[in-house]
Amino acid sequence: MQNSGTIFLVGAGPGPVDLLTLRAARLISEARVIVHDGLIGPDILGLARPDARLISVAKQRARHTMPQEDINALLVREALAGHDVVRLKGGDPFIFGRGGEEAEAARAAGIPVEVVPGISAANGAAAASHIALTHREASSIVSFVAGQCKGLAEQDWSGLAGKGRTLVIYMGVSTAAQIAEKLMADGLAPGMPVAVIERAARPEMRVLRGLLAGLPEMVEAHAVKSPALIIIGEVTAREDLALAALATEAAR
Repeated sequence: MQNSGTIFLVGAGPGPVDLLTLRAARLISEARVIVHDGLIGPDILGLARPDARLISVAKQRARHTMPQEDINALLVREALAGHDVVRLKGGDPFIFGRGGEEAEAARAAGIPVEVVPGISAANGAAAASHIALTHREASSIVSFVAGQCKGLAEQDWSGLAGKGRTLVIYMGVSTAAQIAEKLMADGLAPGMPVAVIERAARPEMRVLRGLLAGLPEMVEAHAVKSPALIIIGEVTAREDLALAALATEAAR
């Protein structure tokens, strides 16, 4: 069997091209084959060499351009043909990016695979909106969950949110009502602060703040669209508290 290429699982970060790692930017500029998600913007794809083949495997809710099994097969097929393949994903490949499945498929086929981490959507959203996911006075635990998956109601999220904790929910816009109901049924206070960050770290980013009980109405009233993250916890109100304290001090 001829020598196979290598599959590089590359995190493209939250969107802006200047938030790529140097290694990610180099691999994109050198690759002859790039298999990319729909969240990868033209600025990042513009780093590719002119003769690179750009293959989109964009996914949208309830409509997949290509099932995950077919994406795995595509990566393996290209690598077995001797091509180095950059699999370009928004955020980080191993945080709700299905990078683990693709790495397993590569290893099962005997193909070398390397993972290049990216700034995760959670890190990018938190930084861009000035929300510290951990804070000595508000949170020492951070949890990440997927809000759009089968059996959401049956998942055990108890203890993931509450005093001293931060809960980051990926893909939760369409299930915001079920999420709020689920958390309050588990005992989380309806008045727990929440934030919704839409298109984080991009020029059109929006940050919405409110309370858990009003989360579904906030998402609906502002017509929030994916990509968006929901952050639940006292840390989402820290900036408001700091600004209020500064205003009080200035008024004295």
